[in-house]
Amino acid sequence: MKTGNIALPGYKINEYLIVLNPHEELRNKIKQVKKDFFETYKASTSINSRPHLSLVTFQQYELMEERIMNRLNLLAMGFAPFKVELKDFGSFPSHTIFINVTSKVPIQNLVKDIRTETQRLMKLNDENKPHFILEPHIPVARKLKPWQYEKGWLEYSNKHFTGRFIADSMLLLKRPVGEMGFQIAGRFQFQNLPVATKQGELFA
Repeated sequence: MKTGNIALPGYKINEYLIVLNPHEELRNKIKQVKKDFFETYKASTSINSRPHLSLVTFQQYELMEERIMNRLNLLAMGFAPFKVELKDFGSFPSHTIFINVTSKVPIQNLVKDIRTETQRLMKLNDENKPHFILEPHIPVARKLKPWQYEKGWLEYSNKHFTGRFIADSMLLLKRPVGEMGFQIAGRFQFQNLPVATKQGELFA
């Protein structure tokens, strides 16, 4: 995403991620897969990214953060926890190898709800619109060179992986544009409460 010359003095722009975070044991299992891939194929993206499931990526002024968090909190309160099932590997030719998510529907429903409720708040400008990820996956390695992808996929298309976790919350991660590490900005619990989320749209 380009930020170009849109940064106004005093208005800090951050990159944001909304993710589902597996439990620690499963995170460690995914980290090991990524580490093994790095050791064989030297793909730096396999060890530089956390083992989570991304729902939305966007850039926005930090001063919008509180409004976005309020909206996400309201949405999460009305959403029920759900099981996420992981099985084996998939790929986006010719640049990404990932762990398959087989229980796609509840994740896609959550992403669509986030899009409906927060899309306008997350749009920085016409060049920087939020990206809603409707094909859930957990990357093993991205931005692969052709040889890394071809050899890696030849191996991983025949490998097996299983895992599952209960998604009972989502995280908002942030980092200043151009920096490396993401920090947790907020955690939003799925509480399955009868919340009138639509009411918030009147005050957007």
